[in-house]
Amino acid sequence: MPASIHEEVDHLLGAVSTPRTSTRLGCPSCGSAHAAQVLGDNGGISYMCTACGHSWS
Repeated sequence: MPASIHEEVDHLLGAVSTPRTSTRLGCPSCGSAHAAQVLGDNGGISYMCTACGHSWS
């Protein structure tokens, strides 16, 4: 467990900056690649388009 929130943020930012071979998400409503991962109902993972506001899981 990190000693501070700063250590946790540094750890998370390091994970984000590493290259991945994943596919980019696209909004099923508008096709935008600007999607954010959000916590869904009952702890599930959902996504929200930051361009049009559409959400999906």
